[in-house]
Amino acid sequence: MTPEKEKAIQLYERFYYATPSVLSEKNKDLTAKKCALIAVDEIIEAIDWHEFETPNKEIECFNKVKKEIEKL
Repeated sequence: MTPEKEKAIQLYERFYYATPSVLSEKNKDLTAKKCALIAVDEIIEAIDWHEFETPNKEIECFNKVKKEIEKL
């Protein structure tokens, strides 16, 4: 398993278990994915905003994490 896939699963699970249990499993799954994708977008934006040299490797890594979340 790649580090990006591990991070994707970690983010997804954190949001999945934070989602209210009154939702159906399908809705919990969709909500967790949406929240994880929002979190990754915020991370990418924060990295990209940095005034110094853009850490392209970091952005590339989180773009891969985003793709892995979408596959879940």
